[in-house]
Amino acid sequence: MLKRMKAIIYGRVQGVGFRRFVQINAMRLGIKGYAKNLDDGTVEVIAEGYEEALDKLLDYLRQGPPLSKVEKVDYEIEEYKGEFDSFETY
Repeated sequence: MLKRMKAIIYGRVQGVGFRRFVQINAMRLGIKGYAKNLDDGTVEVIAEGYEEALDKLLDYLRQGPPLSKVEKVDYEIEEYKGEFDSFETY
């Protein structure tokens, strides 16, 4: 079933290739949406795709790329909206 996930990732997640890491894995999983740096040092991810793919992406968010240090991931699953054509980084 198609779903939407909104996640905020805390820790050392800016300046370490985190958004690109998310983008690469999201695209491999067929997920659309975006990863964006927020002013408070966190990264916001909005992702739409199949539930199983979102579960796998959540595992990647918790892991992060080698230089990152993920302290916490807050997320919620919402109804699918179908508003993205690709996965972007901002």
